[in-house]
Amino acid sequence: MFGDLRRFDTGVTPGADWFRQWLDEVFSEDGAADIRSVPRGSFPMINVGRTDDAVRVYVLAAGLANDDLEISVQDNVLTLRGRRDALPGERDEGRKRPCFRRERFDGEFVRSIGLPEGIDVERAEARCHDGVFEIHLPKREELKPRRIEVQTH
Repeated sequence: MFGDLRRFDTGVTPGADWFRQWLDEVFSEDGAADIRSVPRGSFPMINVGRTDDAVRVYVLAAGLANDDLEISVQDNVLTLRGRRDALPGERDEGRKRPCFRRERFDGEFVRSIGLPEGIDVERAEARCHDGVFEIHLPKREELKPRRIEVQTH
């Protein structure tokens, strides 16, 4: 009767979540720093986009202030490090309260993702608005595409 509680994990079709988890386990790449290899439910969630001029990383971290997230880049790896505290009322005298379902993560976290070659780290910028951190990583000038004008004689 209570053998398969996985179907309550998400609102997707029953069995789809189990299948996705099974595929992740079968084709896992332990130690990989690629966004596609991050397990479901990792914190903070991120979106990464690339244009001809820059790479933009959006860190979706509700409840974090500017000082709660440390952002660094080394050897083309972006690392996000921080801590998110428990919500008020979640803990009683240092102990967790009983909970039927808990989806919000608290505690220390580290996320690392690989970046493409040619990022100009010296011109990198980060902003935060309403718990969404935007990291702008411009490409080095010599790597940006240049248009060559065709001259006529």
